[in-house]
Amino acid sequence: MALLTDFDTLHQTYYPKVLKLCLGYTGDYAQAQDLAQETFVKVWQNLAKFKGESLVSTWLYRIAVNTCLNHLRTARHRPTDALQTHHSEQIAEETGELDQQINLLYKCISQLAETDRLIISLVLEDTPYTEIAQIAGISDGNLRVKIHRIKQQLTDIYHRYGRL
Repeated sequence: MALLTDFDTLHQTYYPKVLKLCLGYTGDYAQAQDLAQETFVKVWQNLAKFKGESLVSTWLYRIAVNTCLNHLRTARHRPTDALQTHHSEQIAEETGELDQQINLLYKCISQLAETDRLIISLVLEDTPYTEIAQIAGISDGNLRVKIHRIKQQLTDIYHRYGRL
């Protein structure tokens, strides 16, 4: 029973953050929902194996990142379905789930390198820098430099869209 309670607490606490992280990787709201769900299935399956050697959030984000990366690797080998992409965008517009600017931001983020997407997504979630550095496997000093460069890249990508 405690395991179920722990999982419910984790899901309620981290689902919105995991969803945004997945959205940063995919740029597609429907895919992000699927990946977030898949992440929590893996969390459920492995919750009893969590040893507490790191923060729960670090462990959970690592599962989310690996889930997204595996999805992207397999997606490269599948042809893109333009109709499906259009349909997902149309649903997002119709339901009003994403503000236009936020949608554009996540599309810009999805164009970054994999590690950069992870870092900026966690920064947007106000994750402490020490935790982000641990998840990304880099030093705190290196993290600060990377964040500065990522912000510059996002500004450049955003300019290409002609929004600034």
